[in-house]
Amino acid sequence: MLEGKAKVEETDMPVKMQMQAMRIASQSLDLFDVFDSISIAAHIKKEFDERYGSGWQCVVGTNFGCFFTHSKGTFIYFHLGTLNFLIFKGATV
Repeated sequence: MLEGKAKVEETDMPVKMQMQAMRIASQSLDLFDVFDSISIAAHIKKEFDERYGSGWQCVVGTNFGCFFTHSKGTFIYFHLGTLNFLIFKGATV
């Protein structure tokens, strides 16, 4: 388990939610192969949808770019092991 070894790069999430994000990501790495980014992301999204309501998005990988609009207080970008994690709740326009 890599819990506690995550490095947050950018966030506007409350600290408690940040801890949840990193804990769920760490658990996902125990459940799925590190190369199965889609299953890892789907698991994290499902957990966040259940805990905080629907509309969450999750991107997991080693090299990606993105541009998005998110709801205030729902964004985190961190890395854990060799993977980068981007979790956010989409904003309604």
